[in-house]
Amino acid sequence: MTLSQKIFSLIQYPLPHHAISRLTGYFARSEVSWLKNALIKVFIKRFNVDMRQALEPDPTAYRNFNAFFTRALKPDARPLGEGLLSPTDGSLSRHGAIEQNELIQAKGHRYSTQALLGGDAALAAEFSRGSFATVYLSPRDYHRVHMPMTGTLREMIYVPGRIFSVNKATASYVPDLFARNERLVCIFDSPQGPFAMVLVGAMVVAAIETVWSGQVTPLAGVPQRTRFSDPITLERGEEMGLFKLGSTVVMCFANPVTFEDYAPETMVSMGQTLGDFAHQPIRPPASV
Repeated sequence: MTLSQKIFSLIQYPLPHHAISRLTGYFARSEVSWLKNALIKVFIKRFNVDMRQALEPDPTAYRNFNAFFTRALKPDARPLGEGLLSPTDGSLSRHGAIEQNELIQAKGHRYSTQALLGGDAALAAEFSRGSFATVYLSPRDYHRVHMPMTGTLREMIYVPGRIFSVNKATASYVPDLFARNERLVCIFDSPQGPFAMVLVGAMVVAAIETVWSGQVTPLAGVPQRTRFSDPITLERGEEMGLFKLGSTVVMCFANPVTFEDYAPETMVSMGQTLGDFAHQPIRPPASV
């Protein structure tokens, strides 16, 4: 890691993360035409956004920056592959086996499944023999989050925390980054076993939404846990949520995944094949 990356990570510790994010959210919600059009124009130029894929290709047609950032795509823009799917566009930063109840954050950095999922040891034990995949959302691409496979929602856990920026520099230097930031943990059951989708907040991410509850964050820093008795089943490839400004999705699977041969930091698209369970038996969770 370069000195500049280290400095970038260090200066974030004293920053008022939530205040900066809420201020960003204020401007992102603005419907003042000149302001929202200027923000969108600068963003498109800075990140070379391809509006030809958008359902609404005219940048000025969006009511605010948030609507532009969470724009829908044309129906054929993200065809679904086989097996386990990428939930969003971005960088497949790390993937592999969960070993000794730990996931890889970056080279030389690991963090615990229990911490990621909000501190519940019994819940973490369900994933102790499984696999994980982390996708960092690319600013230029699609920012809605979809289901990697069909699942029935069991519970949703809001975990308060800091909101460090999430990128290669902070992943390499800030310990327990994904288990330290504010996040939303969604637990699903499926024929392939339980799986968790963890939507991780970051600086300037002003909100996280789900299709079943609407906007979930920001909250007042109080943990919340919601269990669902009425089944909410979402199909493979179906939208499950979004970030108002981007961050990261960490997926945990109770049973091992045979991943495609992707190198760390490979760019993937929503719907792209990540791997499959086809040659793996469904394994019961380890005892706590």
